Amino acid sequence: MATWTVLGGRSLEREALAVHDFLARDDLDGARHRLTYLVGRDTSALSPEEIARAVVESVAENTSDAVTAPLVWGAVAGVPGLLAHRASNTLDAMVGYRNARFNRFGWASARLDDVLNLPGSRLAGLAVLVAEPSRSGRAWAVWRRDAAGHPSPNGGVVESAFAGALGITLGGTNRYGDRVEHRPTMGDGPVPTAVDVPRSTALARRVGVVAAFGAALVALLRRQKP
Repeated sequence: MATWTVLGGRSLEREALAVHDFLARDDLDGARHRLTYLVGRDTSALSPEEIARAVVESVAENTSDAVTAPLVWGAVAGVPGLLAHRASNTLDAMVGYRNARFNRFGWASARLDDVLNLPGSRLAGLAVLVAEPSRSGRAWAVWRRDAAGHPSPNGGVVESAFAGALGITLGGTNRYGDRVEHRPTMGDGPVPTAVDVPRSTALARRVGVVAAFGAALVALLRRQKP
């Protein structure tokens, strides 16, 4: 029950595909609004390509935050690990914002979340290589080259791996209210379009399966120790 409660892969896929459905119907206003369920950036003036990029980036990063990271802590520390990670992740989502009002209050929760997600993001990156074997070399190369340019020590790993595996380019300019963030690009392919959204959710699903097997193996080995 605790594992089902903390894992968010299915809801992530559902929201991503909901945005895709709006894009497929050329309902740009609907897609912009539904995207606010996934991301914190300003969506009011995004183009279809920018919406698709935002969805793919959210799918990639949250596959780490909401799937592989809790699996890691569940394997290592059982139910307390699962719940502790979910509490930290939720606190970061609530107060870990980079703005004048929450900067000091949210700093500690944001840093704690970064630390707890560190192993999960690396597992997610490795799982991408296993889940997309035909492009594992490209994904690995993009990960090594581009991950460090991302402002998040964890988001950069999984987003760059996804970019390489999907053959697209992620990153660019994001607006968060009055703040504009220019992120380095990751990958070598074209910018994402609507067709890349279901490709990203399919990859995320395979990554979750690979990570689940890995976490189960770790938990089994822990139990066998004298």
